[in-house]
Amino acid sequence: MEKRVIVFLIVSLAVIIGYDYLLKGMGLLPPSEPVQVATNTQVAERQSAGSENASAQSVSPASSTQTSSPSAPGASDGGTGTVKEEQTIEVDTDLFRAKFSNRGGVLKSWELKRYTTSTDQGPVPVQLVYAGGRFKGPLSLVTTDQSVTSDLGSALYQVTQDISHLDSAHPTGHITFRYHDTQRNMEVEKELTFHHGSYVVDIAVRTQGLATPVDVTLGTNFGIVEWGEGFIGLMGSASLVDDKVLKETPDGEAERKGDVKWSAIQDKYFLSVLMPKKAMSALAKKEGDKLVSAGVRFPAPTPGSTMTMQLYAGPKEYDTLKGLNVGLEDTIDFGWFVFGSWALVKAVAKPIFYVLRFLYEFTHNYGVTIILLTMLIKLMFVPLQYKSYKSMKQMQVIQPKVLAIQNKFKDDRERLNKELIKLYKDHRVNPVGGCLPMVLQMPVFVALFNILYMTIDLRQAPFMLWIKDLSVQDPYYVLPIIMGATMVIQQKITPTTMDPTQAKIMLFLPVFMTFLFVNFPAGLVLYWLTNNTLTITQQVVTERLFGKKWQVAPEGADAAAIEDSKEQKSNGKRRNASATE
Repeated sequence: MEKRVIVFLIVSLAVIIGYDYLLKGMGLLPPSEPVQVATNTQVAERQSAGSENASAQSVSPASSTQTSSPSAPGASDGGTGTVKEEQTIEVDTDLFRAKFSNRGGVLKSWELKRYTTSTDQGPVPVQLVYAGGRFKGPLSLVTTDQSVTSDLGSALYQVTQDISHLDSAHPTGHITFRYHDTQRNMEVEKELTFHHGSYVVDIAVRTQGLATPVDVTLGTNFGIVEWGEGFIGLMGSASLVDDKVLKETPDGEAERKGDVKWSAIQDKYFLSVLMPKKAMSALAKKEGDKLVSAGVRFPAPTPGSTMTMQLYAGPKEYDTLKGLNVGLEDTIDFGWFVFGSWALVKAVAKPIFYVLRFLYEFTHNYGVTIILLTMLIKLMFVPLQYKSYKSMKQMQVIQPKVLAIQNKFKDDRERLNKELIKLYKDHRVNPVGGCLPMVLQMPVFVALFNILYMTIDLRQAPFMLWIKDLSVQDPYYVLPIIMGATMVIQQKITPTTMDPTQAKIMLFLPVFMTFLFVNFPAGLVLYWLTNNTLTITQQVVTERLFGKKWQVAPEGADAAAIEDSKEQKSNGKRRNASATE
């Protein structure tokens, strides 16, 4: 039975450790190469410099309408004047601060006010816009005509803005970008509507003079704060087309045609997404090492038609994403156990996730919440753990007879199996009874593992003392070391029928797990530590209450095994005494 346990542990660890490599081999995860994404510090520096240079041109907050006009080759403003320099248009809400450029009418900055990231200069707001890559910025317009695309991206648009600072008194604001090319007889209008208390922006694009399909892009890496290198969680592009979610990072350019619900760029905790009302396809492209772009493609516009969509750029908050009613909550990766079991793990993970947040409403500390949640889950599996311990104890009792049969029929495999089956039947012992509870608990363990690893709720959530962030590793490795110690204690008190060689091999497991968990988020280590402590407590209590009872099998069969075992020990003691004399 212990051989099965060892195999089970090895397979489980292989699944956890090899997850990353497996996904890469399947082409579902990009290779681990040096990150080329600009740091938040660099972004902040560029923004600071840009703000100083553009302060004179920026559209200032006001409640009245402000207007400027385009200045580009072949562009006309209809006689209202021209804009000679690039301008920065800012929108400030309770959730984010966004900056747009009138050159191309694109997004240049999107800072999340409620989330920060650490830099050498201290915490700074999370910046979702990456200033690089193929596109000039999110919300760029692309056509099959390269010259038209170039003009649309380089032209200085006329800007109209009503309110730049949104609050409860002014819950809605609008920005309109207009461009008119007299030479091409082409007009473009982008209308953006912002809402107080929401990360969603309503977008309407109207064009004239364009006869080819139009792509509205999210730009490059918009929504990726950092490329997480871990066991779970696919980073990069994702889309929902024809009610099927595809999390993909294509080697080249990918186009998914059908009923497009959304197209997104995501990392572990954040994402940007376009949700079109009616588009012909979702786009994704790998621009380089860890450089990904995405967007949606609309059919060639007809006179008077409008391309409508919504933009979401913010955190992967489950309730927020679910409230959009387009299946964006599926971008939160609850993981899988084995291939084909994603739905099972997801079904298990969601109730656990709800309980986690429910408990947090009372504790206001995710560390305490993890401990309470682990206790609840452990309580649910007490009957299974009881049966597992009983089975292992009974197997330990009849082990002398198992060894005797193995030695007697070692050259006859068929007879060996028959005699072992008969022995187990006579003694009413299930040889896999100790493994079955572990198998049944694995989907729960995997689901909880993924929840603690992926949920943004634990990001920068403190516990106590030196644990300031449960989403990152313990800075002093205290929790992993204590966890390793609990594994040693658990091994010592768990009934076993291992031979000396197997026992020595198992002694390395706590050491291996300790080194493995050193790099895990502190929240995960806290869960494992709590689970080990509860298991030790349960085993001690169970041994004291039922240990002696299980040493006598029904019908006295196990009693004979015990007597055989005692006789062998007595003979061994006599031999040792004789040798001493």
